[in-house]
Amino acid sequence: MESNNATAVDNVSESSTPVSGTSAAHKDRRYVGSKETVAYILYDIAQSFNISKYNDIFVTDIIKVGLRFQTVVTFIVGIWDIINDVFLAAIVDRTRTRWGKFKPWLIVYAIPGVFLSLFFWAMPVFFGDKGLYDVSKLVFYLILQMITNLATSLASIARTGMLATITPNIIDRTRLITEANLLSGFVEKAPEILMGLFIDLVSHGTIKIKMRTLYVSAGMFTSIVSGLLALYFAFVAKERVSQTVDKPSIISGIKSIFTNKPLLLITLSEFLGAFSINSGTNYYYINVLGLATMSTIVGIPGAIVSPISYSYVPWARQKFSTKALWIAGSHISDVLMLGVFLVGSVNKNYKKLSAMIPAFMLRETIWMFFWGIRSVIPEEMRNEAIDYGEWKTGYRNEGMTGVAKDLAKKLVNTLGSTLKAFILARIGYNQGGGFGGQSEQTEYSLFWMCTLLPVITSIASIIPKLFYDLNGEKRDRMYRELYERRAAIAQEVNSFADRIDEENAAGQ
Repeated sequence: MESNNATAVDNVSESSTPVSGTSAAHKDRRYVGSKETVAYILYDIAQSFNISKYNDIFVTDIIKVGLRFQTVVTFIVGIWDIINDVFLAAIVDRTRTRWGKFKPWLIVYAIPGVFLSLFFWAMPVFFGDKGLYDVSKLVFYLILQMITNLATSLASIARTGMLATITPNIIDRTRLITEANLLSGFVEKAPEILMGLFIDLVSHGTIKIKMRTLYVSAGMFTSIVSGLLALYFAFVAKERVSQTVDKPSIISGIKSIFTNKPLLLITLSEFLGAFSINSGTNYYYINVLGLATMSTIVGIPGAIVSPISYSYVPWARQKFSTKALWIAGSHISDVLMLGVFLVGSVNKNYKKLSAMIPAFMLRETIWMFFWGIRSVIPEEMRNEAIDYGEWKTGYRNEGMTGVAKDLAKKLVNTLGSTLKAFILARIGYNQGGGFGGQSEQTEYSLFWMCTLLPVITSIASIIPKLFYDLNGEKRDRMYRELYERRAAIAQEVNSFADRIDEENAAGQ
């Protein structure tokens, strides 16, 4: 992926823009045009245009991978994920090509990524009704998970960096994040909503097809569509934040994790939050309430509120600190879920749709008032942490920064996911049993595992948030100084490229 030229810079003219003390011209300038904005929104849709919400049910009840082996695979792939992340981040951070630092990796991943997803959803076709612990099925599943994890880790690192360098203007960046989250929401959830509806129709015999056929068809369709959308963005998007000609060392990249205070606090919060253990609502909705469309039904009022919640994000940014918004957006859901647990624990209400639909619906509606903040603020904070690292060290370590934020979280999640499969086995979960096929004790366990347990196990993640201070004048000063520095780097990159071209011309 190396090239003689340094990273191509789309905003070469930036260096000629007058630099004032407040960088007013820079703040007013819109770098990302309509075509690229549309591509960005489509790419955001691609990230959620899937039925991954039902992956756990697919693996457990359709492919029928034994719960004990799921525990082993989750642990192996989790450790593999942590190891390969550091090396992949170092490779990406040291990439310099005429097309950019991240764009080539997004293009390289696009087609293989689709095929890996297709192989996953085709597993029931390949292995039919083979047993829970059929060796050929389990070996294929393990290898596929490891290869997929490697590919998606690379794509995730490149995506994090690409979205952080698509514009140097923080106002432009906030606009993109807000528009993408707002407009993509009208499309990206369609597959999982329709999938829930079809699961219910098939479960109750209204549609006469096999559940396996439904999963395979829906999984393959969404994989192809999302892959094409991602490929379009990879070709259209441009990187506009200059990279230094010199490449950061692997050691400096790892060191930046500890010297970057915002990143360290985000990482610690993610780490503590990763101790949250839950079974997910799918097991409860499908096996206890017998209603896979439960999430769609209770989300109807929230679907109206959610788009509105983006309208007051700019106002909230002016009135409240990033710390306050981070805490509110992250923890309001847990507070509301405690209310749902209390309602369900009275008179066995957890088994009654008449009680649980209103409880979950109220919780979902209130939560959606904070959805804009929850969606935009963490994305901005991640990008600001990357900018902060550049401000302090002179290097942009987008790859390592993205990995660092998730590294500790992945380690704990590996243990948590492994524990989840173990707990499901311990509570007597009947694989393939479906609605009415679980004991009453198992049903109540599935309820508290998706309501009370995640609240208790994630509460410590609020502590690092209390120390976040990249706000106000400190934040403004950082971006003023970065703007001036980037203009100088752009000139250096252009001079370097011109010198290489002259040497090549002389050699000819």
